[in-house]
Amino acid sequence: MPTCEADIVIVGAGAAGLMAGIWAGRTAGPRARIVALDGAPRLGAKILVSGGGRCNVTHEQVTADDFAGSGPTFIHPVLRQFDVPATVAFFNELGVVLKREATGKLFPVTDRARTVLDALLAAAAAAGVECRHPCRVEVVQPTAQGFLVGGPWGTVAARQVILATGGRSLPKSGSDGSGYHLATALGHTITPTFPALVPLLLPPNHPLCDRRGISTPATLSVKVGRKTLAAVTGSLLCTHFGLSGPATLDISRHWLAARQKGLAAQLVINWLPELPPGRFEQQLLSLGRTTLLRFLSEYLPERLAQLLLELAAVPLTRTGAQLTRTERQALITTVLQWAAPVTGDRGFTYAETTAGGVPLRELDVSRMASRRCPGLYCCGEICDVDGRIGGFNFQWAWSSGYVAGVAAARALRTASDSLRQA
Repeated sequence: MPTCEADIVIVGAGAAGLMAGIWAGRTAGPRARIVALDGAPRLGAKILVSGGGRCNVTHEQVTADDFAGSGPTFIHPVLRQFDVPATVAFFNELGVVLKREATGKLFPVTDRARTVLDALLAAAAAAGVECRHPCRVEVVQPTAQGFLVGGPWGTVAARQVILATGGRSLPKSGSDGSGYHLATALGHTITPTFPALVPLLLPPNHPLCDRRGISTPATLSVKVGRKTLAAVTGSLLCTHFGLSGPATLDISRHWLAARQKGLAAQLVINWLPELPPGRFEQQLLSLGRTTLLRFLSEYLPERLAQLLLELAAVPLTRTGAQLTRTERQALITTVLQWAAPVTGDRGFTYAETTAGGVPLRELDVSRMASRRCPGLYCCGEICDVDGRIGGFNFQWAWSSGYVAGVAAARALRTASDSLRQA
């Protein structure tokens, strides 16, 4: 016998799960019983650590092209139903005023992620959502009346189920990938999962690792032969293990995706993205008695300029007039097309999100409803959708959570109306 009964059970009470619960409760009304189950000891751990503890709620401009995975055709209808203006208005209603930073990122004016989490939890409670934790869900079994949702804590009979379990990133927050097993047991496939928005590793003792702490603008490209698969321009951070910073995080999923497909992908770095093509060589030819180190240090941190000269096998004291043709070509390649010897990534422990998951083609994206299992909905990181850095993944959580919550609640109404007519 089930421990209790509910109209809607939400598996996972992170960003997407709380959003789904809030809008399911608001849409269904006070007579509906909505239960959110989460396996973590504390709710919202990922929200609290996001954005350096400030929570990058969204970005001022979000389109389907800012995401990878299932493709714009499937992602756009979801974003359209709950867009950035709707997100800003929603949080403003909750008392969370957002501010825009120069990068276009939107943060709470308090600069505290706790402000966002507390507001979401309060809104969920006001909407009648019962948040239970730690309640790890191990099985979701279809029944004639809906589902049995169970774990070591007991079982809940539910008419509708929303999977909002998250992916595999930051497993300490509770995202351990268990939701994928639930989805496959209910008939879904899972596209290969791998870390996204993750730092990349260089070989141990690589000289670039000695330049830890250096941050500089760069263009990072993923190339297979002469073909460029993806390119990102932004800030690159040198670390003791390799590469990090916004540009690295954004390009990481493209490098890893290519490697997943067995492609011999290279990560190529242009350390001077602000220079037009051909300009760098022209400047080298006109340096005269100016040393290469002094010239490069006008554009780059001196320690990085020194390293690039060393990698190109050009003496630090070499002047423009002394530069040989072979040295010039080597320096051009090193500065503008350096093939970084990436050995891997830092894994899900340090990844901000997960690539792969439930493909959106298996969902009716107008409702985030399963095409494989009636009464089932999916939202958030469990889906095969991952955005670039800057609040885009949170926007997917808000948008998909809203769509799933409203749709599940409306399905309850439709079922009730049918019973009354019968």
